[in-house]
Order: sequence, then structure tokens, then C-alpha cells
Amino acid sequence: MDPARPTSPSRSLASPVNSEAAMIVEHSTPAAWPRAGYFRWVICALLLFGTTKNYMDRNVLGVLNKTLQHDLGWSEIGFSNLVMAFQAAYAVGMLLTGRLIDKLGTRLGYSLAMVFWSLASMGTALGNSLTSFAISRAALGFGEAAVFPASIKAVAEWFPKKERALATGIFNAGTSFGAMLAPVVVPWLNARWGWRGAFVGIGALGFVWLVLWLLIYRKPEQHPRVSKAELDYIRSDPQDSPVRTKWSALLPLRQTWAFVAGKFLTDPVWWFYLFWIPGFLQSKHGLALTGLGPPIVAIYLISDVGSVAGGWISSSLIKRGRSVNAARKMAMLMCAVGVIPVVFAYRVESTWSAVLLIGLAAAFHQGFSANLFTLTSDMFPARAVGSVVGIGGMAGAIGGLCIASVVGHVLQWTGSYQVPFLIAGAAYLLALAIIHALVPRLEPAIIRQEIQT
Repeated sequence: MDPARPTSPSRSLASPVNSEAAMIVEHSTPAAWPRAGYFRWVICALLLFGTTKNYMDRNVLGVLNKTLQHDLGWSEIGFSNLVMAFQAAYAVGMLLTGRLIDKLGTRLGYSLAMVFWSLASMGTALGNSLTSFAISRAALGFGEAAVFPASIKAVAEWFPKKERALATGIFNAGTSFGAMLAPVVVPWLNARWGWRGAFVGIGALGFVWLVLWLLIYRKPEQHPRVSKAELDYIRSDPQDSPVRTKWSALLPLRQTWAFVAGKFLTDPVWWFYLFWIPGFLQSKHGLALTGLGPPIVAIYLISDVGSVAGGWISSSLIKRGRSVNAARKMAMLMCAVGVIPVVFAYRVESTWSAVLLIGLAAAFHQGFSANLFTLTSDMFPARAVGSVVGIGGMAGAIGGLCIASVVGHVLQWTGSYQVPFLIAGAAYLLALAIIHALVPRLEPAIIRQEIQT
């Protein structure tokens, strides 16, 4: 570390003219910022890798669903019960791991979570019954819940507000990368070492990530690779006071419930895509396990574009002078309208027409999600972001429990995907309407009942 570098920005900040403009702090020498360093994007790439690994682990079961149904005699309702076990543990984990990340810090908290869920993923290979699979999936869900609280907190530590939506969109693209790689890698592993080998192989990747994380991640002010110019840029927003936030101080806030509502309504749609689209393509369009790769890769390649583009749109609007409130909500509205055509996916006969509709919907989901996550760092100080993301993530997992039950029973009783796709097309406009009603100006939360750390 450069011994001459201060641990806080030395550059004075201009006073914001209103609560929205406070989200972007203008400086007396804005031309200097483009010459700041770029190491923060290395951190973003590391977060992308972590999210990719996370979604590969959780998607193995969805890819192998039909194989395991055949080998172990599962029904659609039995599979939905496994999804519900994952979701229930994920909901609890979101609440607890978000708090744990805030307490332990991003580096240690994320490390422990990665070890825990990687071992749980590998442990699934020991299963022989629905009960044993449910235990493994519950452990996986609990550990995986840490990925978003940790990642959003890392973005809040490493990026100024004007770049957070883009950074979030980039690491959030890992959800698509993981879901895209799983149907390519898992059948290959299954063909050579069976389904047990697939769980072990994917789970073991976590220890590769762990080595990189421990070698690279530090807070910006403690990192030897961060220049003074880049540190000043990262710290260009007003800094937090050293206090700890209680859950009881977050739950009464409209800002918390806006994020909760958004997650509860839209996360279940993504869970539906992850766990049931491979089965939809197999049962509706007659694809074999080894034929899932190209359609799933196409869906998630399209969704990756949406993840980055959704974050870029709002960040670009902010740089062009739009308020944070207008930029985030305009981007979210575009995405909410863009998902609507997916309601026809269950009706089309062409496999690639269905893939295109689902891919576009997944892309708009990712764009919506990137901006939804960024709302937490827009409205809350960094010290509270992990807890807020955890609370919202718990709500999203509870919504996932609901969609798992609905889809499992609907498919068992009717064999039709009509209801899930109708839900997928309508959820985002409803979520945005509730968010806007609760926080019409995205005003920063006023948190009470805090204690000095």
C-alpha cells in the first residue's frame, strides 16, 4: 500500500441541491475522474465468477430433473418439494447471511459462504432418496443465500453510486452464465461419471474461486493496487458514519418494503426459468438431455445482454443528467414492458420461437433485477445494504416457495405451462407500480435506533 495515501478522500465534495441530486455528487474537476484507475473492475469480475459458480450449483438439479425422475421415481410434485426445500432454506439464509455479511465483512463472510455451499453441493452426490436430496438442497440454499448480500455490499464498497447499476448488472450476469454453463457441463460430467460426479465436479469449483478471492479482495482503502485517484473516485459520494443498523430500524421503512415487494414478485419468475425451463423444453419440445445445451445457452446469452444493458441504461441516463429516481425507474419500466410477450411461450410450436421469447423475458428480468438491487445502495448507507438485501432476498425466496408449489401442482394436474408464463409476464409491472407508490422519489432512508460500532 502507498504509505502516502490517505484512508479517506481528500477531495472536497460539492453540496447536493436536493435529495435526488445527492445520489450523484458533482466535483470541481470532473474531467479528472476518467483518468482514475480501473482495479474496481477486477473486483467486479471476481464477483461475476462467484455468481456464476453459485448458479451452476443451484441449476444442476434442474438440468438433471428428468434423469433423476427416471432413476429415482420422482413426480413433478416431488421435484417441486425439492425446490421448496431449497427455497425455504434460502429464505432463512437470506435473512441471516445478510446480517452476517454486515457483521463479518465482505471478505470473510463471502469466503465462509462459498465453502459452506460448495460442500453442500458436493454432498448432494450422496443422496439416494427425496429426503436425502431435500437435506442437501436445504443446506445448499442456506449457504447460497449469501451471494447477493455479499456482492451488493462489495459493489457499495468499491463503486461510486453512478457506476453501481452497471457493476451490479455485470456481476448479476453471472446468474445467466451459471444457468447457461450448467446444461453444457452437467450432461458432459453425467456421461462420464454419472449424476453424482456432476454434483461433485460443479461443487469443487468453489475452492478455485476461494483462492482467487482471498488473494485479491480487500477494501479499497486497504488495497495496494488502488491508486489515490481511484480511491478518491470510489469515495466521491458522502461517506457513512461508523454505526451499526438494527433490523428493527429497517423493517418500518418504506424503502425496505419497496425492495421487498420487488423481490417477492419478480424473483419467483427467475426461479421458474431456472428450475423448470429445461423440463419444459424436454416435455413440450421433445429435447433430450444432451440436446438442452444450445437452447439454454441461447436463452442465457440473451439474458446476459439484458443484465448489462439494464444497468448501463440507468447509469447512462444518470451521466446525461437524469435524476437517480428517473433513471432507475425508466430502465425498470422498459424491462417490465419487455417481458410481457413471454405469456405466449407455452403456445408456440417452434422450439426456437419459444427459446427467443423466454430469452428476451430473461434478459428483461435481468435488467430489471440489476436496477432493483441497485435501489438498495441508492436509498441505504453501505453499512445497511447487506441486511436490506437479505430481507428482500428472503421475500424473494418466499415468493419462490409459492411459485414452486403452484408450478408443481399445475403441471401434475394439467400438464400445461400456461399459468406460470402468465405470472411471468405480469409480475414486473405490478412490482414497479408498488415500488413507485412506496418510494416515488427514491428518497434516502432515515434510519433510527442505530448504535455506535
